[in-house]
Amino acid sequence: MKVSVSMYSLASTVKQENWSVTDFIQYAKSIPVDGVELLDVYWKRRENKDQELAEVKAELVKQGLPVCAYDVTNNFVKASAEERAQEVEKVKDGIRVAVELNCPVVRTFCGDLNGAITYEDGQRWIVEGLKECAALAEKEHVYLAIENHGLLAGKSGQVKEIISKVDNPYVQATFDTGNFLLVHESPMDAFNQLKDKIIHVHFKDFREKTAEDRHKGFTSIQGTELLGTIPGDGEVDLAYIMNGLKEMGYNGWLSMEYEGLDDAKEANEEAVRRLRQYIQE
Repeated sequence: MKVSVSMYSLASTVKQENWSVTDFIQYAKSIPVDGVELLDVYWKRRENKDQELAEVKAELVKQGLPVCAYDVTNNFVKASAEERAQEVEKVKDGIRVAVELNCPVVRTFCGDLNGAITYEDGQRWIVEGLKECAALAEKEHVYLAIENHGLLAGKSGQVKEIISKVDNPYVQATFDTGNFLLVHESPMDAFNQLKDKIIHVHFKDFREKTAEDRHKGFTSIQGTELLGTIPGDGEVDLAYIMNGLKEMGYNGWLSMEYEGLDDAKEANEEAVRRLRQYIQE
């Protein structure tokens, strides 16, 4: 298994220090990790993305780092057909960027709660959108990896059902170890549900907010607030998941995604150290 870090894992530093994608790549090399995970939300020159993409590709070659996943921030649960078409195009653009980056995986979302729309209501739009995107993904030999994210399609059963209904081998799962806590599902149970669909892993941990914590956390579907932590300091049994990945012969990427409040650089350096220790145990 190979170790990566997501640019989102440095979100606070990116904002505070106005990092470019190349700044992040240089930092990632210094940790060090084996690769990086990039996101569509971090392009600075959107009016001239081709030039920025060329600069990023050159920096990746210079630092000797592959891109393990390219993350698209999409939402198929939109009221109008025009809006849904825009989200489909967003994912298709992500596939094209992934091809340019020689990246095998595009992380996708399903959608967010929107007014009175439930998971059942939005599932049809999600499946329709993914089917259209999957046609291009299959042509380009790029996997779409649905992340268990947010309060819609955040449960393992929902992710598995959507993958089944899309019914394309190029649509699989990004297994985010921490996000299941936000929908009050055991990450261990979720792993057992999804292990045959996992093509990418986000290594993440959360703990429940206490009375002493002053910062706002991530709110679960039942109103519980969770705070991001360095892996091993929270509620996820990461050793169980790591052992399961080893048993199934997973040989893909483990991508660090820290969402805590400590200094992001220091937290990620410690997180990567722990991640490598989990792999070796």
